Amino acid sequence: MNMKELQRRRRQLAKMMGPDSIAIIPTAQMQIRNRDVEREFRPDSDFFYLTGFHEPESVAVLMPGHGEGEYLIFCRERDEQMETWTGRRVGPEGACEQFGADDAFPIDDIGDILPGLMEHCSRLWYAMGCNPEFDKRVIDWMNYLRNQGRSGVHAPLEIVALDHVLHDMRLYKSRTEVSLMRRAANISAKAHKVAMQTCQPGMTEYQLEAELLYQFKVQGAQSVAYSTIVGGGDNGCILHYTENSDELNDGDLVLIDAGCELDCYASDITRTWPVNGRFSDAQTELYEIVLSAQEAAFKQVVAGNTWNDPHRAAVKEITRGLISIGLLKGKLNSLIKDKAYQRFYMHRTGHWLGMDVHDVGDYKVGDEWRVLENGMALTVEPGLYIPLNAKGVAKRWRGIGIRIEDDVVVRNDDCDVLSKAAPKTIKEIEAVMAA
Repeated sequence: MNMKELQRRRRQLAKMMGPDSIAIIPTAQMQIRNRDVEREFRPDSDFFYLTGFHEPESVAVLMPGHGEGEYLIFCRERDEQMETWTGRRVGPEGACEQFGADDAFPIDDIGDILPGLMEHCSRLWYAMGCNPEFDKRVIDWMNYLRNQGRSGVHAPLEIVALDHVLHDMRLYKSRTEVSLMRRAANISAKAHKVAMQTCQPGMTEYQLEAELLYQFKVQGAQSVAYSTIVGGGDNGCILHYTENSDELNDGDLVLIDAGCELDCYASDITRTWPVNGRFSDAQTELYEIVLSAQEAAFKQVVAGNTWNDPHRAAVKEITRGLISIGLLKGKLNSLIKDKAYQRFYMHRTGHWLGMDVHDVGDYKVGDEWRVLENGMALTVEPGLYIPLNAKGVAKRWRGIGIRIEDDVVVRNDDCDVLSKAAPKTIKEIEAVMAA
């Protein structure tokens, strides 16, 4: 991450905090997978957003206007023996030289140093409740300072929710962030295309998943952004299906929801295609409804519209399409009002996207849907799901699950589709699979 951009973010946050304030931002904790085996470490998104620092056991501190340093990092010390076992460490000196900290200290000294820094501030900015173990340490330091009141020591008078202002900052993506997200989306789009070319009846869902993961890695992504979904046939009707264990059958569709994470920024793409490379008539009719719904939603992803406008457009197009093929009967507006479509389309049309695949940011301000603004990033993902056990539905429709999902950035006149390199129309998909 560009150090100038990180510095700009910290300055923006410091301006909102004001003087006589201190912000404490711990990174994520190491997690045990089983016994003494640790899961792959991934830094806390808020922490990484402000620091670019990638090591565990680290805490960032911001103190606007503090003469001895406004930006501090507590991190692990260099240790030749431990680095032989578990990898290189930056150390406090490297935190200053490589990551722009004004000063840095060993993480083991945080209990001796941080309470003294808190003593001189009236406001503590901290995301209480996000890290219960660290919450306890912060509360202990606050109580320690309060108990020293007779000695003239002052504890911060109030704790302000840091995540509220920080998450609003993260909602607006800079050029650097959009560029990084576009790269992540292009990696994922290529992986989806390769999966289409690889797919054939008799393969297993996990074999397609393996192809996706391989493509993510060889193109430079560090990890997946979320658990990959590869659902063949009726499994595609399970929204968060992750078993990925069944065989792919001739005549079925396969729904793949998969995205990589690049430098802690997520992509999130879903494509649905026929296992044998050719859409049936029933599959084509439903697929075109979903595709039309996505295009209708795209037109509403414009600065000045509200968060709910793309969803309303998608719902209207899906309901109209279901009426046209006879899966819903009645008048359009009445069916929408009664939410008749929810039997086959039960989720929202998107979510914020960024460092977290379901990124931070309020969807409503007060009781009103948030107004979309230039630089906000989100997904657009309508779908239709008709499971095998659906009652009162013709057999030809059953076992079909379709979702089409792309990553977009709000602009003033239209939306910037970051994931457009992933084949999407029936003609494109069939051509890719035939080749």
